[in-house]
Amino acid sequence: MTDLAPALRAMLQRGEPAALVTVADARGSTPREPGARMLVGPDAAIGTIGGGRLEWDAISRARALARDQAQPAETTVDVPLGPAIGQCCGGHVTLRLERADAAVLSRIEAEERAASSRLPRVLLFGAGHVGKAIATALAPLPFDIQWIDERAEEFPPEMPGSNVHRVVTSAPLDMVAEAPPGSCYLILTHLHALDFQITEAVLRRGDFAYAGLIGSATKRRRFERTFTAHGGDPRALDRLTCPIGSALLRDKRPAVIAALVAGELLITVASASKEAEEPADARLEVKI
Repeated sequence: MTDLAPALRAMLQRGEPAALVTVADARGSTPREPGARMLVGPDAAIGTIGGGRLEWDAISRARALARDQAQPAETTVDVPLGPAIGQCCGGHVTLRLERADAAVLSRIEAEERAASSRLPRVLLFGAGHVGKAIATALAPLPFDIQWIDERAEEFPPEMPGSNVHRVVTSAPLDMVAEAPPGSCYLILTHLHALDFQITEAVLRRGDFAYAGLIGSATKRRRFERTFTAHGGDPRALDRLTCPIGSALLRDKRPAVIAALVAGELLITVASASKEAEEPADARLEVKI
């Protein structure tokens, strides 16, 4: 996930002029939604407001605003997305351009902290090859990722994103117990017995958005037998994803599994969000 505050802080410390471009309003068909933003510095633009001529012109305007202290510190630009700028979206975008300073940085930091607190929680158990690939794949996405393993030496020196948090612990079941309702769980430790313990704890909680166990059809059947032998409700097994990333069953490369898992999580979270937004009566099942 791209946070702009660290980059802006660095620009201000270096004394570089910078500007923030935000989609203030979007009507009709547009490449980005209101609130999307981009930080523009002398040599780089971080984030995106949709690309194309819209973004190219915005970068040019933002750099001019950042350099010229005689201009007002903030301005808005209305952009119809039609033939005049070589785009055919047909919508209309209003951009807000602000010269970046310490006050803008403080506001962005507060907004990014608030946004981070609302991200879906993903508990990723295991820092092996597939765990590393999944952490890297999820880092640019809107998730709060707790990456958990008891082996500190397995983690890379730096996390792949600001939303990926290393947790070294020998008590992973405590992490399950303390997770907020609606969390997503990816279970791929270095021990099958530990995988089974964590997965069983997740299924017994029952309030997860996604529960994924790495493995094969054989591993799934073995877990199902273990789970039911321990008194687990067989109906809970219907919500278990195992194997994870199974859309391409013959491709077991870590990066491919990670890409497919990222898709599974995005679809799951989007579906849960859509269901939560629907009126209760719209979700009632009509029986005749």
